[in-house]
Amino acid sequence: MKKVVEVNIGGVNFTIEDDSYIQLKSYLTRFEASLPLEDAKEIMEDVEARVAEIFQKEVRYPNQVIGSDSVKKVIECLGEVNSNTNTSNQSQTKTENKMRTGKKLYRNMDDKVFAGVCSGLASYFDIDVTLIRVIFVIVFILGGSAFFAYIILWVVMPKATTVIQKMEMNGDPITPENLRNYSK
Repeated sequence: MKKVVEVNIGGVNFTIEDDSYIQLKSYLTRFEASLPLEDAKEIMEDVEARVAEIFQKEVRYPNQVIGSDSVKKVIECLGEVNSNTNTSNQSQTKTENKMRTGKKLYRNMDDKVFAGVCSGLASYFDIDVTLIRVIFVIVFILGGSAFFAYIILWVVMPKATTVIQKMEMNGDPITPENLRNYSK
């Protein structure tokens, strides 16, 4: 018989085994300690949302208890936090191969001219942003439909404002090393 704990992770309630909870809490504490202080709170909110997302995929029925296997999967997906950079790079490469997130379409607010639509499309399709901008201008001059397409995309595409959204926009895995790189 094992003791269980009710926890709220990323705004979602889960029932988790006590020893698994201690393991997860320890991991998240190490993860937070590896982040820059000024961005730690925002990044940890995103990380908790990612943990909740992974747990929700693991839960097969209501009131299922989260065990150590699910916590190990979270650690595998997010990557182990190590002080040794060589081991960290090996762990990151292993995690990238297993858990590379699919790209999501966002407006890139870091490289925008008007609203970041062209930059977001360029990031999503892995092509040069200048090419996308030239295509929009040519289509606008030839037929004018590019203006309406741009306005529609401007309304439909969400902004990439958080570190996690920027990583999803580029298709990068959510690892401590990538979080540190994006928060700089």
